[in-house]
Amino acid sequence: MKYIVILGDGMADEPVDELGGKTPLEVANKPAIDYLTAHGELGMVKTVPEGIPPGSDAANLSVMGYNPKVYYSGRSSLEAVNMGIQLADDDVTLRCNLVTLSDEAQYAEKTMIDYSSDEISSEEAAELIQTLQQHFDTNDVHFHAGRSYRHVVVWNHGTTGNTLVPPHDILEKKVSAYLPTGSAGAVLLDIMERSVEVLCNHPVNLRRKASGLRPATSIWLWGEGKRPVIPDFKSKYGLNGSVISAVDLVQGIGRCAGLEVIDVAGATGNMQSNFKGKAQAAIAQLLEKENDFVYLHVEAPDECGHRHEIANKVKSIEIIDQQIVLPIKEALDASGEAYSIMVLPDHPTPLRKRTHTSAPVPYTIYRNTENGQQGTAAYTEKNGTLAGQYIAEGFLLMDRFIHGK
Repeated sequence: MKYIVILGDGMADEPVDELGGKTPLEVANKPAIDYLTAHGELGMVKTVPEGIPPGSDAANLSVMGYNPKVYYSGRSSLEAVNMGIQLADDDVTLRCNLVTLSDEAQYAEKTMIDYSSDEISSEEAAELIQTLQQHFDTNDVHFHAGRSYRHVVVWNHGTTGNTLVPPHDILEKKVSAYLPTGSAGAVLLDIMERSVEVLCNHPVNLRRKASGLRPATSIWLWGEGKRPVIPDFKSKYGLNGSVISAVDLVQGIGRCAGLEVIDVAGATGNMQSNFKGKAQAAIAQLLEKENDFVYLHVEAPDECGHRHEIANKVKSIEIIDQQIVLPIKEALDASGEAYSIMVLPDHPTPLRKRTHTSAPVPYTIYRNTENGQQGTAAYTEKNGTLAGQYIAEGFLLMDRFIHGK
């Protein structure tokens, strides 16, 4: 049996006025996913336990079969693992976004314009991170360049327990109410404030402004973590597998779980991603390299939710359907292999709220060895609820997917 999870990050939503009171899943034309639903199992699953922030870190851990209450150690530490950063037990990691803030003199008076600095290129970002590392050259604080706007700071002998707000949660809001607090809040805020001086006239930002692009005017620190320890996926489920994602976080979870991480050229995590390439990579893993399991993560719906891009969120779902789900199903059908496909989001990213929530999400499981019939051909939040199958602890869904119980 071959198993593939196709995860549309943030795909679930709430009714949207501009869509006639429907959700993007209800409006999107997605015949391939709807076919799986009509001939498989449909239900709802709560991927984020109460008391844990509804981030993609905890949610993807849960979907992959790991209880966040046991294994959640912070988003940035998972990203650090994927970047090959060696962490000591007393290191604290922090996600470091390159963001665009408004230009008020006082930091607290600034507004979060863009959490991604117009999705700054990785090459430009690497120059900025290198300059920041030189400026903050100490024995304790180290900057590591990641991809686009997503980077990591490692703080040797650092302090945890701080309240740090994700920048995508405060778009178009004044930052004064969302600055770091806690035992090390003042230290982290000082680094953020000083980064403005370093970045304001950097040649990279001057070139971006001349090209009509938003400059990276500050760093924003959040998502603190410690070195993660996650049980091996093969030992847990008896399957060889791989992860396909453009996001360090999901790749990091995969590496910690002993799964092979597959890089796909042109996979960016946004609407311009190489969706077809991801599908082909998954097919190759399952049929050519004979892996048993693939976890294919697509970031685009989540990005659209944060940016309140209504039409693009609908379109992203349709792209996942036609450029990922459909070709994978067709290839598996042609192979004659027995297989199971599960499609779901990790969490909702409602357009109205522009951030994640911990509400349950719909999942669908299709097995070509069974002839199930739901009686509905639509994969939606409402139909998922009406189906009556509810999994209260999301980490148990993987057992259901693999073992059928």
